[in-house]
Amino acid sequence: MGGVGMNDERSRLLRQALLGISVTTVASGGLQMAAPGFVLKQLDASRADTERQLFATVGMFMVVVGGLLIHDLVRHEDDPTVLLWAGLQKVGAAGAVAIGVKRQVFARRALAVAGFDAISGLGCLAYRARIRGASSTGGPGTGGTATGTGPGPAGTGNR
Repeated sequence: MGGVGMNDERSRLLRQALLGISVTTVASGGLQMAAPGFVLKQLDASRADTERQLFATVGMFMVVVGGLLIHDLVRHEDDPTVLLWAGLQKVGAAGAVAIGVKRQVFARRALAVAGFDAISGLGCLAYRARIRGASSTGGPGTGGTATGTGPGPAGTGNR
């Protein structure tokens, strides 16, 4: 996609924020994988073997999704599909943490994590909308197709 809409200052700033968020996601997911008991303790949550294992597994998925978003943004791909799924992962994580707080699995301070994830997810989705809007109007750096489904790398299909 080549950095769609990068002439727009707001798009550039949002893109940079998403890069920072994705680095934070990889780092926090890595910590969650390596030391799930420590992270669970910070959330006043149970640290039994099952909980630690499941929390570490969630951390692994955070590393994978965050790494995918880093890769996409660093390469200036701005793939709407990557942004969609990264955004949905973040919004879903926010909801899951909020439910955990409501069920008293996590301390109320975990709502800060949920808020960060919600804002991050909405940022991904907003950036996706911006680049798709620029693409549909044939803006600078776009592939120029109205639907964003034109030719792309082999096997990418419709976006």
